[in-house]
Amino acid sequence: MAFQYINKIREILADVEKEESGKIEQAAQLMVTATMDKHSVYIFGASHAGILSEEMYYRAGGMMTINAIFGREVMLDRKPITFTSKMERLEGYGTALASTVDFKANDVLILHSVSGRNPVIIDLGMAAKEKGVKIIALTNLAYSKSVTSRHSSGKRLFEIADVVIDNHGDIGDASCKIKNVAQKVGPTSTVIGASILNTIVVEVNQQLVDLGVETPPIFYSANLDGGDRLNQHLYNEYKDAIHYAF
Repeated sequence: MAFQYINKIREILADVEKEESGKIEQAAQLMVTATMDKHSVYIFGASHAGILSEEMYYRAGGMMTINAIFGREVMLDRKPITFTSKMERLEGYGTALASTVDFKANDVLILHSVSGRNPVIIDLGMAAKEKGVKIIALTNLAYSKSVTSRHSSGKRLFEIADVVIDNHGDIGDASCKIKNVAQKVGPTSTVIGASILNTIVVEVNQQLVDLGVETPPIFYSANLDGGDRLNQHLYNEYKDAIHYAF
């Protein structure tokens, strides 16, 4: 078996390591500074892009200080699922969503959108920037540059971000050709995006330790003996940057 998809993922990861290391370091530095200063880190994506919000949120081995923003109308359990596409394209919804978040200057917001063209991601990013939030964009630059914005500003995600990380996927996200089929299969954005974000998380925590932080805000598994106690201790230390029930 050729394992076409696995080989494609290896190729893209190699491209990311070669081309995006500087941007990944910039993103890590923004998060290190925010963590040291007890500022907040947020993450948002709509529909399948939101899978990475779940990956980064309330997870053993992840950062306790990453707060996911969930928009009920653009989550994958919304029925009918096609309604999420309408809401992604509805200008003003992202602004309303931003109004539910207590953004402060020098917070960090990670925004994930492969095309970067829909109003929900632009509205949310613009509203956060107005409050002095630093924006990290995870997107597909080739894809995004090949399409027009659906937002009245004409902006796409990469045009409003402070740091832009390219996921190096194919235009349209699907990556593998099937004989006698026009449409490719096998989207790569989730696998590559999760790899990029977890790389950033590891780098952030290593840098925190290098700066003298003895107990960086890493979630312990609640299924380990003593995990709940250790998590409670970290929560008490970083509670000003944590905005979900603990």
